[in-house]
Amino acid sequence: MPKYLAAGAIAVAFTAATMFTTAAEAQPQDMAWSAAWASAMQAPTAADGNWSQAGFDHQTIRQTVRISTGGRSLRIRLSNLYGTKPLQITGITVAGTDVTFHGSRRATIAPGRTTTSDAVAVSTAAGEQLVVSLYVDGATGPATFHEDGLTTTSTSAGNHLHDNAPGTATSHAFYYLTGVDVTGAAGTIVTYGDSITNGHNSTPDADHRYSDDLAQRLGTTRLGVANVGISGNLLLHELTCFGEVGVTRFRRDALGQPGVRTVIVEEGENDIWDSEFNFGCGITPRITADQLIAGYRSMIAAAHARGVRIIGGTITPFKADYMKPDDFARAEAIRAQTNQWIRTSGEYDAVADFARAVEDPADEQRIDPALDSGDHLHPNDAGYAAMAVVASEALSGRNQR
Repeated sequence: MPKYLAAGAIAVAFTAATMFTTAAEAQPQDMAWSAAWASAMQAPTAADGNWSQAGFDHQTIRQTVRISTGGRSLRIRLSNLYGTKPLQITGITVAGTDVTFHGSRRATIAPGRTTTSDAVAVSTAAGEQLVVSLYVDGATGPATFHEDGLTTTSTSAGNHLHDNAPGTATSHAFYYLTGVDVTGAAGTIVTYGDSITNGHNSTPDADHRYSDDLAQRLGTTRLGVANVGISGNLLLHELTCFGEVGVTRFRRDALGQPGVRTVIVEEGENDIWDSEFNFGCGITPRITADQLIAGYRSMIAAAHARGVRIIGGTITPFKADYMKPDDFARAEAIRAQTNQWIRTSGEYDAVADFARAVEDPADEQRIDPALDSGDHLHPNDAGYAAMAVVASEALSGRNQR
């Protein structure tokens, strides 16, 4: 299987002393397994061309993931978090090998629940590309999914678990698949946030999210990286089309990852930039920097209660000529106050200064044109690589609090 090439990046050496806060902290739960890949689930919407709303019926869903670290065996996690009826999975394969659930190739997942497969005796290496195929022999109803997957998923009529028949339709979303875990790894770094964490506007099917570049930089540490960003997600308020509110889903999507050691938080941009904007699924309210900071503090407390290190990412610049001057001035004042707190309060265990990594040297309120994907908000592939550099520095002990 293809490997994730280094592309000239220098691996960063890490030690247990620099990765975690203190040895006295309680160890995270479920350390036998570590998340090597993850995807945060969302309620069905029309964002994927109605696939999630319509669901699937007598179809094979073929999804490709690139795992961040390898292991001696693996397991699959599936979610029916937003389903309206039990999800019946007829069969599932990973890398062509049958996956079982309590010894059976079939799995039934109740609405609002997830399920974890039995261990699969497949040895993997960091950066391997795995094909996960699911077959359903009946109508699923609306599908729990992740909208902005940036990876091609295909479907085919009938059961194609054990052949390479090409899919007849494609999307860039993930369906039901919420995690791939491995044994033998050293734990997991969770990247948590909104579309910038999710990698929006990076090259599809190329794995150029900042989390992908971070996993590459981790080198031989055997640490996994699990990306649970959701495009459009807000820290303080919920829009049904962009996932549950950030401070609420944090415990499930970040602290609930097997083997979690550290969480890197990048969220709040949408709360500031998109305030009082109607997305068709709700209107975002105005917020203050103090409200954002209160949200961060709740996540910091939750992480520390679990013995998990938490790194704060500064909010990246978003100045653009299409913004009304008064709207931008208000939003920029909140961003500046919030970033000052992230950098200087000492409440996070370390700081990943994403804003400094991608800002324009000539105007710190704008993203560097060389790192801009074109919308003046989201980085391009080079911008995400720059974010990975400062994330790796924070992990290795620089900016330690």
